[in-house]
Amino acid sequence: MTWHTGPLALFDLETTGVDPHRDRIVTAAVVEVTPGVPSPWRSSTWLVDPGIDIPADATAVHGITTEQARSGGVDPAGAAHEIAEHLMALSRAGMPVIGHNIRYDLTMLHAELVRHHSPLAEDVRTLRPVIDTMVLDRWVDPWRPKEPTARRRDPAKCGSRKLLDTARVWGVHIDADRAHGAEYDALLAGRVAWAIARATPGAQVSAIELHDALIGLAREQAESLGAWLVKSGKTDDVAREWPIESAPDGWSPGQLARVREDVPGGDSRG
Repeated sequence: MTWHTGPLALFDLETTGVDPHRDRIVTAAVVEVTPGVPSPWRSSTWLVDPGIDIPADATAVHGITTEQARSGGVDPAGAAHEIAEHLMALSRAGMPVIGHNIRYDLTMLHAELVRHHSPLAEDVRTLRPVIDTMVLDRWVDPWRPKEPTARRRDPAKCGSRKLLDTARVWGVHIDADRAHGAEYDALLAGRVAWAIARATPGAQVSAIELHDALIGLAREQAESLGAWLVKSGKTDDVAREWPIESAPDGWSPGQLARVREDVPGGDSRG
């Protein structure tokens, strides 16, 4: 059976920023669906108090303020543990875990687990199979131009790979009023994944086969982008690891949190 015809676990986080090692979880969603089955999908969601202020630009994206998170959010350590437990259980049940740029979400979840000394920190690194719609989309259409007249094979001229833009390319309907909520974005990523699989015979394999292929594809894509950055006189800081990247410069997420001095009880080890 190919992965897109069976039950799927869809995952998304909304956060305080774009750095998965330093920023924090604000909301999370894990949605269980079976494509083509009329039964309703099942969703588990979390509103988390990140323990730090939510920047205004992050609130502008997902709509959650610092005050909302503090008054109604759960403890981040408990939330991260529950999210990881849930994902691991669904994976053990045979469901591929799917998200758009899921490396970001899983890296942030792992960082949160390490930050709070959760025993699941190492377990979540073994999560398998994982399917990333951003890597999958880049594999199927690697040089999508911003405009019809743009020169192909130039990364500077490539179109956006953001979730909403990718959904439009694949003909997936978007509810703009619900976009950037964790639950809706998880569902949208699942619909994109299904659309890509239906249109791409090469992606119609088992979830484990696709996971293993995506490891190599993610590295190839990162190396290509890194080479272009160097050629353009910029720094190659593109992560090669997938689906979870290590903290930069050998630092653990706990150490990074301590440096920022914004986590009570941060890791005090050198």
